[in-house]
Amino acid sequence: MPENGANDLTPTVFVLYGATGDLARRMVLPAFFQLAQHGLLPDEWRLIGSGRGERSDEEFVDHVRDSLTEFGPSPDEGPWDEFAPRLRFAGGGFTVDDPGQLLDVVAKARAEIGEDAQVVHYLSLPPKAFTGYTKAIGAHGLAEAARIVYEKPFGDSPEGFRELDGVVHSVFDEEQVFRIDHFLGKEGTQDLHALRFANGLFEHVWSREHVAQVQIDVPEDLDVADRADFYDATGATLDMLVTHLFQVAAEVAMEPPVSFAAHDILAARESVLSKFRPLEPDDVVLGQFDGYRDLDGVPDDSDTDTFVAARLCIDSGRWRGVPFLLRTGKRLAAKQQRVSLILHRPKGPVDDVPANGNVISLSLAGAGSVDIDVMAKKPGPDLAMAPARVSLDLSAIPGGEPLPPYVSLIHDVLVGDRSLFTTSEGLAQTWRALQPVLDDRPEVHRYAPDSWGPVEANRLAGEHGWLLGQTED
Repeated sequence: MPENGANDLTPTVFVLYGATGDLARRMVLPAFFQLAQHGLLPDEWRLIGSGRGERSDEEFVDHVRDSLTEFGPSPDEGPWDEFAPRLRFAGGGFTVDDPGQLLDVVAKARAEIGEDAQVVHYLSLPPKAFTGYTKAIGAHGLAEAARIVYEKPFGDSPEGFRELDGVVHSVFDEEQVFRIDHFLGKEGTQDLHALRFANGLFEHVWSREHVAQVQIDVPEDLDVADRADFYDATGATLDMLVTHLFQVAAEVAMEPPVSFAAHDILAARESVLSKFRPLEPDDVVLGQFDGYRDLDGVPDDSDTDTFVAARLCIDSGRWRGVPFLLRTGKRLAAKQQRVSLILHRPKGPVDDVPANGNVISLSLAGAGSVDIDVMAKKPGPDLAMAPARVSLDLSAIPGGEPLPPYVSLIHDVLVGDRSLFTTSEGLAQTWRALQPVLDDRPEVHRYAPDSWGPVEANRLAGEHGWLLGQTED
């Protein structure tokens, strides 16, 4: 196993509920192995897979190896021989009435690596299972001094959020709870902090005085065929808007935190979320791509939204009057993850600057990139203007080695850093902002696959239009 370097992590028993499910196979198990590759795990750890079925430790090891072979990184590329012996499986399910094999397996793991080992519970489960498993963890004495990780969505409605939040806080203190929103773990999202707060060039234009509009655009070109049952019960608004897009909007709009300590970042994010003006139905356009109802698992009369666009207002002194345009959807013309600040036209002698002539844009994909659109003199004898773009690929920064979001976030759980996780108060504010749309749901418009969504969404963007879709990116 690679050395931990500067890390001095507490011995950890990591319990993965739903360990044989799709999310664990695709995301969590590969991320855990990548942590081992980077030397970011404690010297002493055990990973216990929890499930209803019965399987031996050896069978679970084979399952993990198959997951890595399919989704990467390959077990042949890292410390597999040292990784595999630390995997365990606890079958028989886990409920308030019956803990299955889990208590015995956790006790044995602690005996191996130290009775003071911390326990991290990771609920890689359907959200409807969160309440039962949370109560079971409390009932069987596994909550004390532990940490717990919840996948999104944390609640499927304002009422569902409040009920789940009450159960969670009856078992855990808020400081023990890590609610994952993997957009906050992206290198590109974290680049927002560095770009804005470490560079006077950007810090001074980050307000209504200079910014006419903000666009947070996350189109997807794939459909939902591999998880149609889940998606049809959720839709784009609950899957993406109230989670990822609202959180990224808060990252863009928050006031400078007192420091980069977790409690200061969380406080700054919560503060700006409280200033999100509740969306009106006219601020939101919903869509569904043609052919969605033909997918297996989707009812013929489904009205689920596969597209959502929203115009969000933030009632803070910094952003009052600046619309935040949020858009995402399935089967759109391209896959992007981009935040763009469209600047006001400059006041001065140049009177023909187009509406989108000055734009600061960040890609959240991969390691991230920064693009700056400016007006420049067109080479030649005349003083004519032409658009130009300057790009900085952040993956090219010397010495950098970006971590995938799940790798970064699980590492933060291990070290106890909550700065990139959502909070109870912050989520309460996002549900408050969405409530009017849930109470009076807008019409769902049809749109063609491989388009940019329903044309009705164009009215939200005003004179600037949606930047993605105007030109090739």
